[in-house]
Amino acid sequence: MFHPWLETGEEKPMREIHRLTDRQIRAAVLPEGKPRLLLPDGGGLYLQLTAGKDGVNRSWIFRYERAGQRHDVGLGPLHFRSLQQAREAVRALQIKLLDGGDPFADRQAAQAARTAAAVDRAKAMTFKQCAVACIEAHSDSWRSDEHRSQWLNSLERYVYPVIGDLPVADIDVALVVKTLEPIWKTVPETASRVRGRIEKVLGWAQVRGFRSGDNPARWRGHLQELFAATSKLSPVKHHKAMPYADVPAFMAKLGARDGLAARALEFTILTAARAGEVLGATWSEIDQAAKTWTIPASRMKSGKEHRVPLSPRALAVLAARSTFSDSSAVGLRIFPMGHHGMWRELAALEVNATVHGFRSSFRDWCSERTSYPNDVIEMALAHTVGNKVENAYRRTDLFEKRRRLMNEWARFCASPVVAGAVVPLKSALQ
Repeated sequence: MFHPWLETGEEKPMREIHRLTDRQIRAAVLPEGKPRLLLPDGGGLYLQLTAGKDGVNRSWIFRYERAGQRHDVGLGPLHFRSLQQAREAVRALQIKLLDGGDPFADRQAAQAARTAAAVDRAKAMTFKQCAVACIEAHSDSWRSDEHRSQWLNSLERYVYPVIGDLPVADIDVALVVKTLEPIWKTVPETASRVRGRIEKVLGWAQVRGFRSGDNPARWRGHLQELFAATSKLSPVKHHKAMPYADVPAFMAKLGARDGLAARALEFTILTAARAGEVLGATWSEIDQAAKTWTIPASRMKSGKEHRVPLSPRALAVLAARSTFSDSSAVGLRIFPMGHHGMWRELAALEVNATVHGFRSSFRDWCSERTSYPNDVIEMALAHTVGNKVENAYRRTDLFEKRRRLMNEWARFCASPVVAGAVVPLKSALQ
């Protein structure tokens, strides 16, 4: 049982020191209903008991007065500093007080110095470090790994050599201009994207407190006064497209080729989809019975779920692919390959067109050879149709009409180049 002065935390009238024992400090408990208790050892040293989640916490405190003001200096928990070590620490602090020092003021000064050092380190964050963190923070919202690669490649090629290792707080207009000037006229479209990415990184750094002031990479009312608009420097380059009349002959050659890339390209053309949508397609997105491919919103450029009607030919491609993979596996990609495979397939067939260009071929065929309304055609291409008001009242995606359209497109793609010719689908697909 402790004496009353232990429960109140008050010093005994006598100037005693070394009152506590190891046994006492480990056996001490908090009185019921009391969240905190000080047990004096003498000379200003106290064992502090506080209520914790896992029981009683024990720590040391040195209490002293300076200029009429009381100060408590923490000396750490009991499990880090024993009773004897706490007494030695207090003795050192008492000597400092006798010499005119102030332990509490020293603690405050040390904390202020650490804070200032942390601020300096934060300000010293380089542009590259901020860019890496910015990409990491936003990449989860990007729809493909390709977007992340484009960011990284453009920064590594055009930005890091100039400002990558500089403190992000020091990036100003002159440095941004120095980065963009060499590429603004030679690769204007790329330069415009690079400017936007620099602005994004600097904006991220400002919100995180690594820099302050206006964003030197902003365009409107700022860099637009220093650079010509990229749209006026060079015409927009559209994806090279194959004339739709040449598609059947090409599809005959493509159908005769083996390999995963050939099948992926064929499926892309038959569905008029984007390459990234096809390469990211999984078996769980396919409904064989309903003859439908449902692309989730997270993988769509529009950010909205898109249903694609599958023609018999497109289903045949999938059926052949299912012999090489487990079509029941959730999340398993149908065409596990990189983005360059289909491009290499076009090069092997000596075709002067891009994969994306076949969407234009499909669009031209729709306009020239069918009488389907524009809304049906645009929805087949997963384009946004109409304005916000029209979309608010639209209750259908014209799916059945799009199914008829895609079946007609598939029949056109398979139409023989020479009357009576039949192009079989290769059975051995890899």
